Amino acid sequence: MKNKVNIAIIGGGIIGLYTAYELAKRGVENIAVYEKNYIGSGSTFRCGTGIRQQFGDEANIKMMKRSVEKWSTVGEEINFPPLKMAKTGYLFLLYSEKEVEQYKKNVALQNSLGVPSKIITPEEAQEIVPGLDISEVVAASWNPTDGKANPFLAVYGLSKALKKMGVEINEYTEVKEIKVKDGAVEGVKTEKGDVKADIVLNAANAWAKIFNEKLGVKIPIEPYKHQGIVTEPFKVGEIKPMVVSFKHGGAYLTQKPNGGIIGGIALKYGPTWDITPTYEFLREVAKNFSKIIPALKYITIIRQWGGYYAETPDHNATIGKINEIEGYYLSAGFSGHGFMLAPAAAEGMAELITKGSSSLPLDFYDPYRFERGELREHAIQMG
Repeated sequence: MKNKVNIAIIGGGIIGLYTAYELAKRGVENIAVYEKNYIGSGSTFRCGTGIRQQFGDEANIKMMKRSVEKWSTVGEEINFPPLKMAKTGYLFLLYSEKEVEQYKKNVALQNSLGVPSKIITPEEAQEIVPGLDISEVVAASWNPTDGKANPFLAVYGLSKALKKMGVEINEYTEVKEIKVKDGAVEGVKTEKGDVKADIVLNAANAWAKIFNEKLGVKIPIEPYKHQGIVTEPFKVGEIKPMVVSFKHGGAYLTQKPNGGIIGGIALKYGPTWDITPTYEFLREVAKNFSKIIPALKYITIIRQWGGYYAETPDHNATIGKINEIEGYYLSAGFSGHGFMLAPAAAEGMAELITKGSSSLPLDFYDPYRFERGELREHAIQMG
């Protein structure tokens, strides 16, 4: 492990790794990533795989449009063909006229920014997912260019590329604190020794607040327990898109390539560091999934897990420079959207570090908006 680097990145999840990649692409040398467990072991390997542009605000739509562009090509770019975004779509089921009116507004905004979403009939939704119970569905919001990607392949592919680019990845190396001297970053203290660094990026997501608080930086990010499940294989290709229903517990579900269903509902606990799976979640997810697709009542859940949504008060990330400490940057608090937003968030952060500004709308994610009382509209969040 080096004892001096240019940029130290705390957190070996998708945000930390993708940002290291974007920095290295721009010619930044001597970058190191520090992960207290194995890379991807935090929120990344516990996510639901979804990637969508169907948000209700301009900034998130623009960021996700850019993320989809990058998710679509990153596998080729890093010479790792298994990493591909499957553009299987996102299907939001709508059960009231109030929901329909809101999603018509969302779709109009999405269309104005180049996202081809549209409102479709219940019958059209059932053509996309034949097993849907549409007896109470009024309409649906559909975008065929949304989809999903494999977080395990993403982390593995990026780590391979980073090593070839000379980025040091330190697994099982916990950062204990960020060292500051005279108002500027001096480096990081790890369990394996001190490392000098000119710049430190806090990409620890659920753990980001720990480092901030030690430095007297008050940015509201809290860890909440969310859970997910995987089932035994269902008929392959039956549920290609991500299907979302807020009526049924904020449920989201889709199919893996082997036919297994992956998903969850919006039952959360916290703030907490406990991610022990609960029977309450298992019962509720089974009940709600079966109402959306009745045939699912006959299949077996084979795995259940807990993970963190690192949530902010408005469910939008905090991405930016920390003003109180020279050389300290933050990219965390993604509130369940970190995997899908990672390419654009990484590109924006790399531009910010190397050029001082970004072509992407990072101002929307300004970490100081809470201090000013300028909360954003809550990002659409399920699961």
